[in-house]
Amino acid sequence: MPDNDYNRKAGEGYDFFAFMSRMKYINRWGLMRNTIPENIQEHSLEVALLSHALAVIRNREFGGDLDPGMAALYGIFHDASEIFTGDMPTPVKHFNPDFKRSFHGLEERAKNRLLEMLPPELAEEYRPLFFINNPEYLQIVKAADKISALVKCIEEEKSGNNEFRKAGSDHLENLDRSPLPEVRYFMENFMPGYRLSLDELNLG
Repeated sequence: MPDNDYNRKAGEGYDFFAFMSRMKYINRWGLMRNTIPENIQEHSLEVALLSHALAVIRNREFGGDLDPGMAALYGIFHDASEIFTGDMPTPVKHFNPDFKRSFHGLEERAKNRLLEMLPPELAEEYRPLFFINNPEYLQIVKAADKISALVKCIEEEKSGNNEFRKAGSDHLENLDRSPLPEVRYFMENFMPGYRLSLDELNLG
């Protein structure tokens, strides 16, 4: 028998990271025909990258005082509850106010269930990453989430899939109305590149 035996019985140990690794099995955009499938692990990495960028832009260009590393961490964990709930399509989630409230309650329970899969001393370290109580970081992550959704729509349209045209238009309109100056900065300076082909990008 090897010195390190990683086999164990169900119910022993802690399963938090094993569950987190299953984010890659949860696909997004379930009601729409996808040319390029996207799972919540891929999406969460992109949201983390964008949250970090928005925090840096706020600090450097608009006098902010956010921790870009914390913004990135919030982005990594922002959809972790979907390991249990799945990615609920927006039209279903917003079907009526009662259902929306019930779904938010389900998300809260899913986050708490994940935290229960950690030793108590570690759970307290991770809890703030699941429940963002700073409105500035919450704004950043929500904006990054919307930018990520717009990027997905652009990629699908570039692949000839018109299924995402209306969603892309809605996300663009929403982002253009954002009160956050860092979002406007990103949209003006970085978003146009997403519409280019590899040959059109500036490779130096």
